[in-house]
Amino acid sequence: MIHFNYIDWFGFSAALLTTIAFLPQLYKTWKTKSADDVSLIMLILFITGLVCWIIYGLKINSIPIVIANVITFIFNFSILILKITYSENKKIK
Repeated sequence: MIHFNYIDWFGFSAALLTTIAFLPQLYKTWKTKSADDVSLIMLILFITGLVCWIIYGLKINSIPIVIANVITFIFNFSILILKITYSENKKIK
C-alpha cells in the first residue's frame, strides 16, 4: 500500500493546478481550430522540459511529479499536434 505524507499532498496540489492550467488553452485551440497565438518554440521547449521532469520523477520515485507531467505532456503534445494540423490546413486553403 502506498502511503502519502503531507508533502506529497502539496505535490499533488501543485500537480493538479499546473496540469489543469493547460485545459483552457487546449479547449480554445480545439474549439476555434486555431493555434496562431501559441508559440511553436514555447511548446517544443515546454514539452522537452516535461520529458525531463518525467525522467526526474521516475528516478526519484515521485508519483506526483510523474503523474502531473505525463498528463501535462499529453495536453501540450495535443496542443502541438493541433497547432501543426491547423497551420497546415491554413496553407492548403
